[in-house]
Amino acid sequence: MNHIDQIMAIMVAGFDPTWGEGWNRRQVEDALLLPNTDAIIIDRHGLSMGDDQTTAAGFLLARHAPGEAELLLIAVLPEYRGRGLGFRLIELLRNQVRKLEGDRIFLEMRDNNPAEHLYRKAGFEPIGRRANYYRTADGGRLDAVTYRLVV
Repeated sequence: MNHIDQIMAIMVAGFDPTWGEGWNRRQVEDALLLPNTDAIIIDRHGLSMGDDQTTAAGFLLARHAPGEAELLLIAVLPEYRGRGLGFRLIELLRNQVRKLEGDRIFLEMRDNNPAEHLYRKAGFEPIGRRANYYRTADGGRLDAVTYRLVV
């Protein structure tokens, strides 16, 4: 199983379709073709994985720019949540950013995202808000919140 297959298996199981946050295969493939975008994939023990392993438990997609990174997506299979794997993925990204001599990571999420506790635990702080940015399935609106982590 290659890394795209691993990511997509977690994407399907890990994102609630109510919010429309999961990406399709084409979006993931196109993002990973860009030289500044990459994936971190871990197994259930929090260890980085290669393409030949088939038991991925979580992934993170990030885009890098000079001095910083943007966390695009992060997901852990539901059966492995609550075991620190999301935090581990963020730690791996933090280490990657440091190696690239960066000093900050940004992310943006919808206001009612339950992953907020993970981001705050990892050290992310809210730095901005876009009112009514996301549209819900029932036509409602939610703010987008931008977070920053100083690495």
